[in-house]
Formats: sequence, C-alpha cells, structure tokens
Amino acid sequence: MSEGYSDADLFSTGDIFARRELLRVGHVPDRDRIVGRDSEMRQVGAALGPATDGGPPRNLIIFGKTGTGKSLVSRHICRRARKHSQKSGINLRHVYVDCSDADTETRVARELVLQVRDELAPSMDVPVQGIGASEYYRYLWTLLDDVDVFVVILDEIDKLADDDVLMQLSRAEESGKTDAYVGVISISNKIEYREQLNERVNSSLQDRELTFHPYDAPQLEEILENRRDAFLDGVLHDDVIPKTAALAAREHGDARKAVDILFEAGSLAEERDDTEVTSQHVDDAQQRTEVKRFQDLVSGSTPHVKYILRALALLTLNSDDQQFSTSEIHRLYERLAENEGSDPLSHDRVYRLLKEQSFLGITESYHTGGGASKGAFLQHRLMKDPEIVIEALDTGKQDD
Repeated sequence: MSEGYSDADLFSTGDIFARRELLRVGHVPDRDRIVGRDSEMRQVGAALGPATDGGPPRNLIIFGKTGTGKSLVSRHICRRARKHSQKSGINLRHVYVDCSDADTETRVARELVLQVRDELAPSMDVPVQGIGASEYYRYLWTLLDDVDVFVVILDEIDKLADDDVLMQLSRAEESGKTDAYVGVISISNKIEYREQLNERVNSSLQDRELTFHPYDAPQLEEILENRRDAFLDGVLHDDVIPKTAALAAREHGDARKAVDILFEAGSLAEERDDTEVTSQHVDDAQQRTEVKRFQDLVSGSTPHVKYILRALALLTLNSDDQQFSTSEIHRLYERLAENEGSDPLSHDRVYRLLKEQSFLGITESYHTGGGASKGAFLQHRLMKDPEIVIEALDTGKQDD
C-alpha cells in the first residue's frame, strides 16, 4: 500500500518541529538553558572540584521530587567536570545509571561495565548475561586501570533492593580494587532514603546531602521558553507556554511534565495536520501525558491490581465521595474480576494490595474511627483523576 506515497510524503516530519531533541526527556541542555538551579550547580560542582585536579570527589545524595532537575544538573556538571579535568591532564570518567531500569546489583554492575567499555575498550568482549555482579566488577576494575577519577550517577537509587552497589563503589579504592578515586552521586525522590542505608554504607560514603525544590510557574515558563526553538517560527500561540507552565506548576513544579506536555501538544498538532499549536492542543496533551504516565506506573502490575484500581476509579467517578472502605472496593472488584473470568482474591489480599498502591503513591490509605457502632477501618482514596485511570487501564487492556 505504501507504493502510492512518495518518499517525501512517507518520511515527512510536518510543519511543527524544528529541533525535537530539545524536548526529549533525556536531553541534557547547555548551561544557558538550565533555569533556577545556579546554587545547586555550584554545590554539585564543589563536590566534583577536587576530582578535576586528580583528587577524590565528594559523594552526594540528592533529594527532590520528580522533574526538579536532579539528574539534569548532575549529568551537566559531570560533563563539565570531565572537560575541565582534561586541562590538568586528569582522566575523569562518569557514567549515568537509571536504577528504575537497572534495578538489581548485577544489572547496575553490568551497565557500569558496558558504558565504560564502550568508551575505553570497545573491542573488549563482556558477556551481557550468564555472570554475576562480582564478575562484572572485575571487568570494571580492569577498565579503570588508566582512569584517575570515576564518578557514578545512580538515579532513582531507592529502586535498588539493597546497598550492595554503594558498598562496592564506596570501598573500591580503600580495598585496593582500583587506584582510581570513585565518587557516587545518588539521586532519590524519597527524602527518607538516607535513613534506609546501613551503618557500614553510611560510614563509607561520608556524603553530603542536597535537596532540589520544585520549580515555580515563572521558572517553568522560562524553562519552556528556552526550548521554544524546538518548534518552527510562528508555530506556537502566545498562550501555549504560559498555560503549559501553569499546568505543570500545579502538579508540584515538575519540569519534566512541562516539557512532556509541550512536546505532546506539538505532536498532536502534527498528527492532526494543524499548522499551529494552540491551548486546545495543550489541554489534550495533558490528558494524553497523564494517561501515559499512569500506564507506565501500572504496566508491571498484575491483572488483579488493575481490577482493584478500576473498581476504586469507578466508585470515585460515580459517587460524591472520594474515600471508600476496603469492603466497598472489594465488592465491586469481585464483580469486575468475575466478568473477566478470574477468581477474585480474598478481602485480606485486596486490603494488602491497596496498601501497596498507597506506598507507590497511586492511592492514599488511612484509618478512620468509623463511629461508635462501626469501629476503626481503612479507607482509600485515588490520587489520580478517575477518568485518567480508566482510560489508561482501557488502553493498556487493548495493548495486552
């Protein structure tokens, strides 16, 4: 069927975007595009300062909500430290690992080795499976023979099940495994992460803590203005960037969400063969990004968790109440599961799964007194728009 299209039509990129890469989540912008993080950049720079002269870097633990610039600043400063160190003849290397993907010690160790191997010894044969973390560390220490300083950024480090990676990295030089100074920048969305570390790791790290606060609306607007050239001239309506910034500011100052919405607004305009991006595209893009984020959040969940979330969303949508007891949710969940041909889980099991969703931030659970005749019981509230949840679950079901 594609024979009816010319190459120009088939591979047309439309009349909306000029530089899409500026709106990619993983894109690390130049210094003049980073907004509102001067103090944080100086503090990360101070931690890496000694490393640029061949000394040991300071370890950092960076806290902050999603989209506050933690990984962006860390990666930007590491790149600058690397360039600056070259002036002193120092071989400084850094790697970035997202622990939401590499969520075990073996996967992190493998990612470290593969990134360093690709830079320093592309011909080295490193198995991608069939060996454990200890073997990957042996490859890593060998690769670091000619490296003076090695900095590791561990993003979303709270997704790791234990502290073994930090123990290995923080004691590598002390234990004689490498002559390179090793520094670790740990990034977490959870302020309580530090409390979960065992005493040995805390002692080894001797780190500093740094908190990134949410962006406000003017900062978000400036961040988006600095990416205006992602679009062709004259494409964006004047109210698009202010509206996108206001929406993201309302959602805890999440710059990543702001950039996502702006990109999706442009993509929607492109899909619809529109020549301009309007505030209506922004509204529709927000809906799409919320659905996509929720799909990503529950993508690994079991069918029964999805039935439970659908039950809570339906209850919320069809009632003036926002909080529901485990029993109310369980009754509707039973009907949904049976309609899908599944045997429903017990009341107690649903109770535990609801508490797990509360831990993930999908729901909020709390005890209520219930009055003199009812006794105490747990109530649950959906933290997302029920229409978003239902659309995301419906879309995910079609994909399955």
